[in-house]
Amino acid sequence: MWVFSASGCRWLGAAGSLAVAVGGWAAGTLPVRGGWGLWEPRGSALTVAGALLAYLGLTLLVAAWWRYGVLLARGVRDGVLGTLALWTAPLLLAPPLHSADVYSYIAQGGMVLEGHDVYGAGPSVLGPGELGADAAASVGGNWTDTPAPYGPVFLLLAEAVVAVTGGAVVPAVLGMRLIALGALALIVRSVRGLAGGTAGHRDGAVWLAALNPLLLIHVVGGMHNDGLMIGLVLGGVLLAVRGRWVLGCVLVGLAMMVKSPAAVALLFIGVMVAHRDGGGVRGVAKGLVLPGLVAGAVAVGATLAAGTGFGWLRTQSVAGAIHTALSLTSDLGLALGTLLADDPDPVKGAVQKLGLAVAAGLILVLAWRAWKGRTDPVLGLGLALVALVALSPMVQPWYLLWGTAVVAAAAWHSRAGQVLAVLSAALVYETAPSGHTPWYGFVLAGLVLALGLLWLRRDPWPPAASAPPADAPRGDLRDTPAR
Repeated sequence: MWVFSASGCRWLGAAGSLAVAVGGWAAGTLPVRGGWGLWEPRGSALTVAGALLAYLGLTLLVAAWWRYGVLLARGVRDGVLGTLALWTAPLLLAPPLHSADVYSYIAQGGMVLEGHDVYGAGPSVLGPGELGADAAASVGGNWTDTPAPYGPVFLLLAEAVVAVTGGAVVPAVLGMRLIALGALALIVRSVRGLAGGTAGHRDGAVWLAALNPLLLIHVVGGMHNDGLMIGLVLGGVLLAVRGRWVLGCVLVGLAMMVKSPAAVALLFIGVMVAHRDGGGVRGVAKGLVLPGLVAGAVAVGATLAAGTGFGWLRTQSVAGAIHTALSLTSDLGLALGTLLADDPDPVKGAVQKLGLAVAAGLILVLAWRAWKGRTDPVLGLGLALVALVALSPMVQPWYLLWGTAVVAAAAWHSRAGQVLAVLSAALVYETAPSGHTPWYGFVLAGLVLALGLLWLRRDPWPPAASAPPADAPRGDLRDTPAR
């Protein structure tokens, strides 16, 4: 049937994306005030209709994406970049979707402009008439009084958006979406460069990393700054693979000044640096020390240039105080604490710290395997980021993209890539277009996860014949040609 062809998938996905956007105008994460009559509540009946339309569109988008990936894995050639443009276009003018975080970003940019300590207070300090105050009114309850956990590079971008738009909600949101689109372009460029091989292999990598509905919904639709962090990390790793590791570490340093988990990339760039230097004691010393020094210098320089101070060093753990149901360690800690103690918080905190320690151990094991040539450093980085997310004290659905985009560049066609595709398809249902996490979101996510794993078991994708093995080391980077 036509709908099962690559062309059919392209247009089915475009219809799904359009339905998500149109539904979002009634059921998206609409601002409390400042919507200019465009992004305003339309009444309960229209809101329900919009939500149903958005969920229908999301299902069409997921189905089209999965089928499209199967066709690519089977060797079908198609214009993936054209498909990405077609699926992205309907989301460009939509209101924020599936999250209110963009209002926090705008409010924090306003706080910087108004002279407030963004690392000492939350958006609630903005008074009437101050830049970003309208956006602050729409910030989700958990984040109203929470200091910014983001680095000064991102705050500079948010400040620039607020300065240009005067803090008006609609143009400021669209300004943040332009940053998200820039991040998307960087992800595509870097993934294609890292994937190498044939055009088919590069297209498959873009399919998992950028065409992924989880990324389209939460980076383009929701404008999460994770997209910018991912793009900078991928760009830095691409430069390191091509032998330009100093500039690569600069990009990773900038990524760290968006969100701190980007620092994991330095360990795997260090493996590449050590291999470039022959792998001896001198090479290992360089790999362990120099990437961190370069990125650290960037972090200090960015902080001084931003003028926001070094408060970001103390706010990295603030998100962990907010319980999210997707955090396995938080759920386990809360359950154990409820059973074993009158106050569950100390037990929960201990389990969260244990989870982070296990994640650190897994990251070191993956780095060791990369050093010994048993795992591609890029694949190792992707799996390390997945492990970090799985064992973190706070997990949001879009966090899965940290590792998924990197794994896509190294091994989109592998079993790991397939599993991450299934998880992506499931997690896209966890939050509603309004940004809330209703019970039925978890039911839908569980259903999609079960169906996806069953499908994967019965019809595994054939390996891409033109792609390098998933665990093939990249070898001596001195001989790596520029692609």
